[in-house]
Amino acid sequence: MLTLIAGAGYTGQRVASTLPVDSTIGINSASMNLDTGTPLPVDLPANYAVLYTIPPEGEDNTRLLHFLAELRPAPVRFVYISTTGVYGDCHGALVTEDSPVRPDSRMSSPRAAAEALLRDWAEKEGCDLVVLRVPGIYGPGRLGIDRLKGGGAFLDEADANPGNRIHVNDLVSCCVAALGENSPAGTYNVGDGDQRSATWFAREVARQAGLPEPRLISRAQAEKEFSPIRLAFMSSSRIVDTSRMREVLGVTPRYANPVDGIAASL
Repeated sequence: MLTLIAGAGYTGQRVASTLPVDSTIGINSASMNLDTGTPLPVDLPANYAVLYTIPPEGEDNTRLLHFLAELRPAPVRFVYISTTGVYGDCHGALVTEDSPVRPDSRMSSPRAAAEALLRDWAEKEGCDLVVLRVPGIYGPGRLGIDRLKGGGAFLDEADANPGNRIHVNDLVSCCVAALGENSPAGTYNVGDGDQRSATWFAREVARQAGLPEPRLISRAQAEKEFSPIRLAFMSSSRIVDTSRMREVLGVTPRYANPVDGIAASL
């Protein structure tokens, strides 16, 4: 079955490289012109699956709506990359896929809206929908090395929240599993299951990369130094349960310990 990857970027390209070349097409958002609804540059067969990795542009889902309008016929399966940010600030509590969705930022609100939009669309079209709620993605070139070298600040460990992250290769495994026809449709939290903070992660990257210890500041000082987006991320706290990813989707992260994931990325 053909797999159409919409958004052949950091994650999408890696997914494409694991799938059969003769039945995989990767297209980026620029070539699709999703802002204007230009027809897709491919002819769609009767049976195909979609992996959609393109983030929302602004506060709405215009790009996604334009993309769905071009899917004729509709796919057999649609895999959407969402975010664990849809749960909002849970004050460090554990969240499962059944926890309430309460997005609290301009980054997570469009993703929550997209999930709802896709559920209605998939039901109408008779399409299996898989939503992967993804935390912070790290991997080669995405370790925050430039911020560390530039003396960027991080929260004191005492002020830091639990961390949720996934190595890009493990996310690829989740995407490939989700595209499989035998994987149950539904929503899955994905992640490595390690809740050590972003501060711990930065210090471990610095240690392995042979860089000086990162500069640590209090939460009060961070409110003066950090960007609004980073402040919003810093203030949103939760522990993401990934049992369904392991037990139903059938994915056990190779890099369950981010110490190993950082080493592989370097």
